[in-house]
Amino acid sequence: MDKQQEQLKTLREIRSLMEHSSRFLSLSGLSGVIAGIAAITGVVAAYLFLDLSPDEPGYYQYATGKHGVTNPSFYTFLFADMIVVLLVSLVAASVLTMRNARQQGHTVWDASAKRLVINMAIPLVAGGLYCLVLLYHDHMAFIAPATLIFYGLALLNASKYTLNDIRYLGVIEIIIGLIASVVIDYGLLFWAFGFGILHIVYGLTMYYKYGK
Repeated sequence: MDKQQEQLKTLREIRSLMEHSSRFLSLSGLSGVIAGIAAITGVVAAYLFLDLSPDEPGYYQYATGKHGVTNPSFYTFLFADMIVVLLVSLVAASVLTMRNARQQGHTVWDASAKRLVINMAIPLVAGGLYCLVLLYHDHMAFIAPATLIFYGLALLNASKYTLNDIRYLGVIEIIIGLIASVVIDYGLLFWAFGFGILHIVYGLTMYYKYGK
């Protein structure tokens, strides 16, 4: 009996080593919570800047001012808003992930981390370029839905190299993005739900499930 238990323990250790060598498992759930809060804060700032109420549609119409003239302050604010949200999310993810890796005795930038970043970057870069195309053709309303869809595809693509739970988040992000593509007037609210609330729920779930 003791021999069988030892063999089972050895098999678990081998499986754990294989999993760590092929998957990056040091992601932090708390970083998802911080990213979600940052996203919601960014959307609230956008509504305050545009002086809109949540039930008022057509935020993207502020891209042009009177007589159809481009409104530069709209683009400047949204770009700055997006950069701040992105930087807060990236810094939180980097700091907390490095902390988790140190606590687990793992290397942060190993082969599994590289595979994760590469497979996530491909859909994100493609999505970013596609959003620029939408902007070039003045399809401002579809940018928020497109970011959700391509972000979901990035999570789905990267889920093979990290926690399986990311796959479910990716699928939900894609669904939310597709719905937002139909109800385009409320794209910012869908964006807040996808990048904000879903990230917070996911982050808390990961934190209580894996303790990190």
